[in-house]
Amino acid sequence: MSDRNFHLHDGQTGAALAIRIIPRAKSNQVAEILNDGTIRIRLAASSGDDVNSELKAYLSNILGVSESAIDVVAGENSRDKLVSILNLSSETAQKKVIENLSK
Repeated sequence: MSDRNFHLHDGQTGAALAIRIIPRAKSNQVAEILNDGTIRIRLAASSGDDVNSELKAYLSNILGVSESAIDVVAGENSRDKLVSILNLSSETAQKKVIENLSK
């Protein structure tokens, strides 16, 4: 066997979204998109796992994907999160987020 290291992956593609949560809101909504591309989302949930579960449910609804396609990959216990959405292009995700931007 060779000593060469291989980087293997499952070949799935998708979008990554930087999200900043505003907890304890009256309702769930996309509040704004910051200059750096971070999406500010207001959520009615107040803490911990409730926020992550509600975020996944809300994103599933506005992006039209199943909750199982959404994963919080960084910031699980923070207001700043990195979310991965499988099988959704960045362009489609951006379009759907903008369509749901509160006016």
